[in-house]
Amino acid sequence: MAVDRSLPLTRAYANFVSTALRVDIGTHALCRGGVSGEHEWSKMADHVQSLAQLEILCKQLYETTDTSTRLQAEKALVEFTNSPDCLSKCQLLLERGSSSYSQLLAATCLSKLVSRTSNPLPLEQRIDIRNYVLNYLATRPKLAAFVTQALIQLYARITKLGWFDCQKEDYVFRNVIVDVTRFLQDTVEHCIIGVTILSQLTNEINQADTTHPLTKHRKIASSFRDSSLFDIFTLSCNLLKQASGKNLNLNDEGQHGLLMQLLKLAHNCLNFDFIGTSTDESSDDLCTVQIPTSWRSAFLDSSTLQLFFDLYHSIPPSLSPLVLSCLVQIASVRRSLFNNAERAKFLSHLVDGVKRILENPQSLSDPNNYHEFCRLLARLKSNYQLGELVKVENYPEVIRLIANFTVTSLQHWEFAPNSVHYLLSLWQRLAASVPYVKATEPHMLETFTPEVTKAYITSRLESVHIILRDGLEDPLDDAGLVQQQLDQLSTIGRCEYEKTCALLVQLFDQSAQSYQELLQSTNSSSMDIAVQEGRLTWLVYIIGAVIGGRVSFASTDEQDAMDGELVCRVLQLMNLTDSRLAQAGNEKLELAMLSFFEQFRKIYIGDQVQKSSKLYRRLSEVLGLNDETMVLSVFIGKISVRKLVKLSAVQFMLNNHTSEHFSFLGVNNQSNLSDMRCRTTFYTALGRLLMVDLGEDEDQFEQFMLPLTAAFEAVAQMFSTNTFNEQEAQRTLVGLVRDLRGIAFAFNAKTSFMMLFDWIYPSYIPILQRAIELWYHVPACTTPVLKLMAELVHNRSQRLQFDVSSPNGILLFRETSKMITTYGNRILTLGEVPKDQVYALKLKGISICFSMLKAVLSGNYVNFGVFRLYGDDALDNALQTFIKLLLSIPHSDLLDYPKLSQSYYSLLEVLTQDHMNFIASLEPHVVLYILSSISEGLTALDTMVCTGCCSSLDHIVTYLFKQLSRSTKKRAAPMAQESDRFFHIMQQHPEMIQQMLSTVLNIIIFEDCRNQWSMSRPLLGLILLNEKYFADLRNSIVNSQPPEKQQAMHLCFENLMEGIERNLLTKNRDRFTQNLSVFRREVNDSMKNSTYGVNSNDMMS
Repeated sequence: MAVDRSLPLTRAYANFVSTALRVDIGTHALCRGGVSGEHEWSKMADHVQSLAQLEILCKQLYETTDTSTRLQAEKALVEFTNSPDCLSKCQLLLERGSSSYSQLLAATCLSKLVSRTSNPLPLEQRIDIRNYVLNYLATRPKLAAFVTQALIQLYARITKLGWFDCQKEDYVFRNVIVDVTRFLQDTVEHCIIGVTILSQLTNEINQADTTHPLTKHRKIASSFRDSSLFDIFTLSCNLLKQASGKNLNLNDEGQHGLLMQLLKLAHNCLNFDFIGTSTDESSDDLCTVQIPTSWRSAFLDSSTLQLFFDLYHSIPPSLSPLVLSCLVQIASVRRSLFNNAERAKFLSHLVDGVKRILENPQSLSDPNNYHEFCRLLARLKSNYQLGELVKVENYPEVIRLIANFTVTSLQHWEFAPNSVHYLLSLWQRLAASVPYVKATEPHMLETFTPEVTKAYITSRLESVHIILRDGLEDPLDDAGLVQQQLDQLSTIGRCEYEKTCALLVQLFDQSAQSYQELLQSTNSSSMDIAVQEGRLTWLVYIIGAVIGGRVSFASTDEQDAMDGELVCRVLQLMNLTDSRLAQAGNEKLELAMLSFFEQFRKIYIGDQVQKSSKLYRRLSEVLGLNDETMVLSVFIGKISVRKLVKLSAVQFMLNNHTSEHFSFLGVNNQSNLSDMRCRTTFYTALGRLLMVDLGEDEDQFEQFMLPLTAAFEAVAQMFSTNTFNEQEAQRTLVGLVRDLRGIAFAFNAKTSFMMLFDWIYPSYIPILQRAIELWYHVPACTTPVLKLMAELVHNRSQRLQFDVSSPNGILLFRETSKMITTYGNRILTLGEVPKDQVYALKLKGISICFSMLKAVLSGNYVNFGVFRLYGDDALDNALQTFIKLLLSIPHSDLLDYPKLSQSYYSLLEVLTQDHMNFIASLEPHVVLYILSSISEGLTALDTMVCTGCCSSLDHIVTYLFKQLSRSTKKRAAPMAQESDRFFHIMQQHPEMIQQMLSTVLNIIIFEDCRNQWSMSRPLLGLILLNEKYFADLRNSIVNSQPPEKQQAMHLCFENLMEGIERNLLTKNRDRFTQNLSVFRREVNDSMKNSTYGVNSNDMMS
């Protein structure tokens, strides 16, 4: 390879090279002779000696098995990285080091030097290091892989941080493709280096750096996107086309490695955060890829899509997951990149490619391929409408193949269980769309959805025997996964509900009969009984789920009667299991019963339920339960408290809840900290029993709390010493806070809760704060502490009511703020967390902090105005910590983790309602992040999340409208600084509000809008703020209708705004909400026979 030796070198760098890097330095020194020569020789000897010492330390760090030696080496090398001559010695190590470890050390240290924000390296020096690294890689293509990677990382870091640096009006770090071209024109090893440089650079620029401002990161990323990224993506596609056109020998390590790096490069380009809404490009399921309009040509050209499908079929399974990952991103390209005809053509090619994979499924036996393909299938519905899919030429064959693939996948339940979520998500979305599809082409879901339902149900039942026989991990132990799948099944199972019910009745009757026969038999085995109990557990969960999926406007009397058949069977089973509780109960089956109760209560108990429902008729016929009151009495009879409290055994528990009598309350060093969860349940039960006769008896309360008082004093004693048994302290504290949370949850009345509050505050709160400081990185410790604090500040049933002269409300908020700030600032120091651990180690704690902050902000026992008035920073600290934590979470994670999404969106609702001035004062990138999260939440399947987003959006829009109205009045006061700033952001990014207007309108017109009232509230404000854009949208929808229906659609929009004034007063809003209900009904009627209706929506981007 012809290496460019004439790269520009500054004088300082040239001097260094002549004294430190040239091999003949000693000869020059000797030739000069005399004292000077002796001095140079001494210097050279020092260099050689220090080089040898560094190499020894590197070997000790990376190779030794002796811990103390490794720690000493690590300490010495840390000192080296902070030494003044680190730069010169790093270059000496690269040029003359004999081991790969020393080269790795040099590259790593140089990366730290170019990244530092204080005392940064001069521009000339950074240019010289960049050029030197490129030459070094070019002349040494066969370095150890980790050394090459570290040097490429160094190049990427220099390039990113110097992206806006100029020298003689030239952006010196932007010629990345020129830098790489010479690598691509040489050997395979050089090509791999060149492609890896581009891939790593794309990845580096896409990742926010915590040591530099986020605004600088977005500025660099946007400039890189506009100037270089499309060229890099085009280059990667062209190289992939060249590679696929040749007969590559993929058994050759070099050619295999080159193809892998090319695919990684293409994936990094497609995974780029184009508009700055995600802080982590690796997060799964960014459902819309915001490809710039300038990239249209690449996606209108079907050869780009075809390239990746062809590659999938021609390369080995070890590489094809990367191809599928690229296809997932391509399938997720924003809808507005195409017009209707272009999108239909693109979707047709995409579906053809999916069909080809399904017809040749051999590679899907690889778990990674299977997982990525399941993700690709899920995108078919998340990014396209059912009305568009059914118009694809070979849709009937494709939906049949997808159904067969899903059924086979569900039957092999032990294979890649984490991928099932995507398949169920696809069918859930398809089933949910059935009532709204307007296309005349058959969707055939009435044929295939029942097959999927049957496969899921029968496979779960068949798994029970195998799990028990082989001692495998029981999926029922993972409550979150089971609940997620049941939520999806609740929609799928309601499609062709008659078939679902017939199957459940048949399977339930078989298992219940077998179970009853086994119980009556004297020689039945415990294994057989356990199998039937496991099957019944699944069936009770599934029955609860399908009942919970009932939608009032789509349900019939016949379906309610079917629900009655299922409910009767579950209640009869409950009677049977209750009669056996004294001898042997099944915990999982009991939990399934409780889950069933919850689903039944949600659907069939309440003011909205028709008392003449056929469900109650069936319950009356079979069980004599005539109405919801009688059903509730059955539920409550299972947990009657007043009868229990009089039992001597219960009195014994209330007076002796210590480890002496209940071993699980002790400190067991052999068990996991998470095993103590049962203690919360135990103390919730004890707390409820205690409250029956507690009243205002403080002596009885103090007596009950004695064991917990002793435990707190023991922990306080440990913390007061410098050395204590950390494991014992953790176990004691975790058990204690779990106990207290149970009691706090049970104490719903003001009198009892105030006793608990006075007991814990101020005496013991500092111990909880200290625990967070010490063990913030141990979620098994912090989660129970944070949950306890969240429970203490939750004003459930108005139990937190302080006297008018009491400062306790403000003091409680201070403690809450302190805990959130302490935990938040420390958890952000964890750095990079593996994807599979991010929820447990980080997101779960953050979610609880969000819930805690929401509870205290909406508790109505603190006047937040006093904080700023008296210069108290507790409120500001809590809110600023919330922002820091929020920005550390990728957007996709907000929706991927249900508990996190619910806690975040409910907190955001409170903040936009009561603290809008704070939201308005935020930096532009934070405001855009929040608005983007609202935009994505509007389309969430979780109704609670969607409703919260509507409310937050309404508060924001109302704030904007009010400020705008005030500024136009003749005697208007000057706009507050934060309001002015917020307006400026909105003016800079009008597309954010416009996108949400189109999203809300799209959902109301074209989708199953379960929360129409909530959607209507922000819509009026959005229209008033964007009247021209709304007019354009209206015209677009009207013009997309058949000519004979355009007048009717135009009239629908006219009626929508009939009598609506330009204000957001309650009366005006209510009139608009009424108009909107009529509008939605009339639009649906108008489009019923229209083949244009569904595809008319090109509003979603």
